[in-house]
Amino acid sequence: MKKLLFTMAAFAITSWAVAQQTTEAVQKAEDLISFKEKKHDFGKIKQGSPVTYDFAFENISDKPVVIENAWASCGCTTPTKPEQPVAKGKSNVIKAGFNAAAAGPFDKTVYVKVQGIDIPLELKITGNVLSADAYTKYESEKKNNKGGSK
Repeated sequence: MKKLLFTMAAFAITSWAVAQQTTEAVQKAEDLISFKEKKHDFGKIKQGSPVTYDFAFENISDKPVVIENAWASCGCTTPTKPEQPVAKGKSNVIKAGFNAAAAGPFDKTVYVKVQGIDIPLELKITGNVLSADAYTKYESEKKNNKGGSK
């Protein structure tokens, strides 16, 4: 009985020690690259007029960083990643394109997978797609409000 108890105690202590080391050693994408912003609001955009935004980032690690993959939460959003490693201290962009095919508000996620990091980083794009008529009305009201606020 003492052997069993001793073995179980040793196993529990070893498991706890290994778990502590693993959680402390887990690196995040944010440890390697720093984005100026992780969310962009396009505001109101015209239906059928695709838009893009460049999410600028810098390599803050001490070695080159490889962006393995960038993908979106739906087919209406198209991310583009750097094809070459990003050197220490250098900057680059993840380009997020949105097709604006359907009218209405949108909130989309772009996932960025950094080499050596298990959990992808998330970038967000939001906005409101207006039909051609609604967008024309919006632009007209915006123009009238600028001219009338002297």
